[in-house]
Amino acid sequence: MNLIMAMLMISTALSLLLALVSFWLPQMTPDAEKLSPYECGFDPLGSARLPFSLRFFLVAILFLLFDLEIALLLPLPWGNQLPDPTYTLTWTTIVLALLTLGLIYEWLQGGLEWAE
Repeated sequence: MNLIMAMLMISTALSLLLALVSFWLPQMTPDAEKLSPYECGFDPLGSARLPFSLRFFLVAILFLLFDLEIALLLPLPWGNQLPDPTYTLTWTTIVLALLTLGLIYEWLQGGLEWAE
């Protein structure tokens, strides 16, 4: 019980120390870019009807797709502990092959080329 209390006190003290340091360390020199709520390069006070590049959207969708793929593969180590893990490994292989084929298709279609 003594060790648990010591670990709780150390972790609490370290967390508070790091939180306080994070408020004191950053430079407090805000400029127009830091105060802007958007990171996409558009003027936040301008018209909302500006044309939007589809490439930004494509990169965001691809990021979400591969992020979802990682979330789907997270339970794989527990699936290998089953009495017959071939079913799990088969579905994993199918998911990875499908995503790889999709990535190759996007690459060959030129969807990943930023500059033309």
